[in-house]
Amino acid sequence: MSEDFLKDPLSLFSVKGKTAIVTGATGAFGAVAARTLAAAGANMVICASNTEGLKKIAAECEKLGGKVEIVAKRPSSEENCATIVNAATNRFRSLDILVVASGQNKVAKIVDQKAEDFLDVMDANVTQSWLMARASARQMLKQGKDGKPGGKIILMSSARGLLGHPAGYTAYCASKSAIDGITKALGCELGASGITVNALGPTVFRSPLTEWMFADDERGKTVRAGFLTRVPKGRLGEPEDLAGPLLFLASRASDFYTGHILYADGGYTAG
Repeated sequence: MSEDFLKDPLSLFSVKGKTAIVTGATGAFGAVAARTLAAAGANMVICASNTEGLKKIAAECEKLGGKVEIVAKRPSSEENCATIVNAATNRFRSLDILVVASGQNKVAKIVDQKAEDFLDVMDANVTQSWLMARASARQMLKQGKDGKPGGKIILMSSARGLLGHPAGYTAYCASKSAIDGITKALGCELGASGITVNALGPTVFRSPLTEWMFADDERGKTVRAGFLTRVPKGRLGEPEDLAGPLLFLASRASDFYTGHILYADGGYTAG
């Protein structure tokens, strides 16, 4: 067994010069992923339907030292996914990392939820992740034929893929459970090819959508206190709590990890 890595153990976590696609780059996790990978030296292809938001994230990534290509599309069709992958290979000549951070939730009790809303959540969270993973895997397998590492596919799960929720989350929980299944199946299917497939499963972390839970007003304190009774670490998540696991899954440090859901949850799913 080679121990060359001991000369520079931190090199295991390097993504410098790698090419990464981040879908949903204007969302809470997508923005963290894009900034983190850009700051670590990766070439970035960032995607979302919000063009102005993409320009803002692109400028931030470039300021951090990353080279950035914008694709104003969601992975909502085979054609869009092919366009996104082609943007990476045309500009940077390779695709090494995929982070699927796009998705949505529509909250409603099952007796009230419209079937089309349930299907919209499943499409955004499951079908589009599958389409993007397929398009990326095809490119990564081509690269593998030349003896290069196939690549890293990182999907977005959630603590809700493992646990239920009483507040109208049937669509969201089902979609994240499906992501867990896709992660495990693809981890098995692609494992021998040099492609690893893993998922990051956060619980509540700071973002524009959850900022109210961090507030010191009565509502924020009450909801936060109730939630934290289930979190052994005793706090909500911060963006940097996602950055470390992301770099691990995106780098060769995780070469022996595949089909795994890594929970960034302060111990929430342990209890």
